[in-house]
Amino acid sequence: MKTWSSRMMKYLLFVFNLVFVITGIALIAIGMGTKSGNEPYQNLLDDRYFSTPSLLISVGCFIFFIAFLGCCGAIREHYCMVITFSILLSAVLITEVSAGITGYVLSDETADVMRYKVNASMYQYNKTIADTTLWDETQTDLKCCGTNSYKDWYPVFNNTLLPVSCCGPQPGAIGQLNCNADTKTLYKQPCLQAMADFISQNISKIGFGAFTIAFVQLIGVLFACRLAKNIKESYETV
Repeated sequence: MKTWSSRMMKYLLFVFNLVFVITGIALIAIGMGTKSGNEPYQNLLDDRYFSTPSLLISVGCFIFFIAFLGCCGAIREHYCMVITFSILLSAVLITEVSAGITGYVLSDETADVMRYKVNASMYQYNKTIADTTLWDETQTDLKCCGTNSYKDWYPVFNNTLLPVSCCGPQPGAIGQLNCNADTKTLYKQPCLQAMADFISQNISKIGFGAFTIAFVQLIGVLFACRLAKNIKESYETV
């Protein structure tokens, strides 16, 4: 015999599955946004900065299947489906928490991870298109210069000239532009810290998003377990 509470649990779980679909879309969006944000610095980062967002994208896609299973189990009041839904959602929840922890850990390690590769990349400036483009775009976009100081460029060029991208627009300038320590529009912010801050903010979105969504899904697991218990009890009383 169906009780009021079992019917309520069934429809609440159905509604929560619609919410899970939204959380799946959110995970895919967070993963893709983080991955694309890190893409310009691919040569300066290790694989963890791309595998973690990829994991979130995969989990987001998998949630669509879990939500479908949960909807079918709730509407049909199928005990095995609801239990399977609970187990799979619990596994997803654990994965999201792990990804969230990894996101926060990576955000703290970014500067140390990048330090050696950033220094090495400076000496490839004007030698490879990839490194030249990376530095010009980074210094222009983040308004920074050099790894730890604009003076880091001195041993690279063996003089005191700097890449033009180390300086902002120079009003009234005519002809060929130069950039050096005396240029008024020189960017003095170190690029290593600027890049690390940008990537840390980007990767920390994984931590916040994963933990927030995991909390919502935890409520769904509790509802599913309660519904499964009600279904089992109704079978036993028949």
